[in-house]
Amino acid sequence: MQKDTYHSLLGAVAVVAMAVTLSACGEAKPPAPPPPAPPEYADMHMPEGYWNNPEILEQGKAIFTGVENIDVNCASCHGKDGKPVKAGARDFRNGEHMKLFSDSQWFWRVSEGVKGTKMKAWKSKLSEDDRWKAIAYEATFGLKGMEYDVAAKKWVHQGTAGAQAADEAAAPANGEAAAPAAEEAAAPNGETAGGESSEEAPQ
Repeated sequence: MQKDTYHSLLGAVAVVAMAVTLSACGEAKPPAPPPPAPPEYADMHMPEGYWNNPEILEQGKAIFTGVENIDVNCASCHGKDGKPVKAGARDFRNGEHMKLFSDSQWFWRVSEGVKGTKMKAWKSKLSEDDRWKAIAYEATFGLKGMEYDVAAKKWVHQGTAGAQAADEAAAPANGEAAAPAAEEAAAPNGETAGGESSEEAPQ
């Protein structure tokens, strides 16, 4: 009898524990946006042509995995595939979280490290160019085929950076260019909106 009661109690505890776990997972909040990059890093951006460039990514992989420089091995914490192997390391496979950071913010963190964490400053071990290559590579884990659009301040599909700004520049402001055409179409008997005939007026 005691054995049955023990098993029933154990089963009830397991069910409650599972419910609490699932509830906690459902209530998980998205991470807060990171602080902006300080002024000395705010205007630093990925060199042109580096995003998703196979040659750059190959070089970035060598840096990330410690092949290029034995003193630098990002994979020892973040994992060779972006899956963290040490507690507290950033999961680069989480695209939604990765998107919270601009390229400047990533560069700042890689360069200066992150206070209160085990993330070291790598600017003394890696050149500026090597830091960018490592960032280009690590972005492929969660943002493959994407690039950071500096003007739009967001991540976009490769090859579309600047497209939004170009579309906005080409579009008429407040529909001004479209208004005369609409008015002309609405005027009866071939007259323009001003009441004049659309036929050529005498000089």
